[in-house]
Amino acid sequence: MFVDYTPEQKDRQSVIRDYIDRNINPHADEWDAKEEIPRTVFSALGSEGFLAPGLAPQFGGSGMDSVTLGILMEEMGKASVSVVSDLTVHGMCVEAIQRFASDPLRDHYLPRMAKGETLGAFALTEPDIGSDARNVKTQASQVEGGYVLNGRKKWISFARMADLFLIVAQDEGQPSAFLVPRDTPGLSIKPIRGMLGFRSAMIGELQLDGVKVPADHQIGPRGAGFSHVAANSLDFGRYCVAWACVGLTQACVDSSLHYAQHRHQFDRPLRDHQLILEMLANMITHLKAARALAWRCAYLRDQRDPASITETTTAKYFSSMVASKAASDAVQIHGANGCGPDYPVQRYFRDARIAEIIEGSNQMQQIMIAKNGYIENRKALKRMRTTASQ
Repeated sequence: MFVDYTPEQKDRQSVIRDYIDRNINPHADEWDAKEEIPRTVFSALGSEGFLAPGLAPQFGGSGMDSVTLGILMEEMGKASVSVVSDLTVHGMCVEAIQRFASDPLRDHYLPRMAKGETLGAFALTEPDIGSDARNVKTQASQVEGGYVLNGRKKWISFARMADLFLIVAQDEGQPSAFLVPRDTPGLSIKPIRGMLGFRSAMIGELQLDGVKVPADHQIGPRGAGFSHVAANSLDFGRYCVAWACVGLTQACVDSSLHYAQHRHQFDRPLRDHQLILEMLANMITHLKAARALAWRCAYLRDQRDPASITETTTAKYFSSMVASKAASDAVQIHGANGCGPDYPVQRYFRDARIAEIIEGSNQMQQIMIAKNGYIENRKALKRMRTTASQ
């Protein structure tokens, strides 16, 4: 399902594309090599309204509709999925505060997060807990005036720069969510470098040793840390990654088309070789399918349709799988040049592999998609029986 963007959305796309072409794309390889992005980049994104795009205007956000948010993530994904990763976890934190925090916390944090004065990160994964996120081992012990947190979080995007962390911890066996400022005593952050992909996402590990958090920094009801807070944030994250992978696939297509047109082998351009054309045709077809799935998610989200959650899972799974295959084929089309630093396809390849794991591995997405398939099948059979009995 893909109709077309409205004139307003097309205008917004043009503005977004121009900004990214001038300010993100020229630096993406450099940031990847240095494994970091300057903080000024995020301040500038805040000034453009790109840092908290879904945030309500009353808090300084852009109030973007889901389609325009998808456009932003696709265009950014074409340039740097590391930037997308940081924008995503910041947005996951913003979403949680906007939806589940008290009014004083919303008033305090959200305007600063929209401007980039406070950068947020979502901290769920642990050294021994990845997809089994309900069973995090980080503990929250209730004390007078608040909670004390102890545990470790690992593979946290934006950890090396974020000022505020959304932490999921067990409160007497009930997963609960807490906001923890970076300067809280007992919180230490260790950089993780040398990642396969997402190298400039500034990933790190958090150590929480007796971190005291005020009672009002618990987000959402006790025990709702995963079922409500984290689940809502992960849905937002998967939506952003789905669109970013559409953009990453588009980058692979664009690079491959250009290379196949100008690179000659056996006295003719690569584009004249049938096996190269086959790879290009598959990349283009899969790209269109992935974009259509992502657009359907956007439409359903704007309609507040509960089906958007399942469709987002499907889109994230498919688009990341498509991006991984497209990046692999792009490297193959580029040959040895695709393995070196002079062409960005090697970065696309590395980043695409991470996209199949981040915000829930593709294997977890497959399980959820299949289970929902059974549910939908039972509903369809019930409708058929009801109709037949009338």
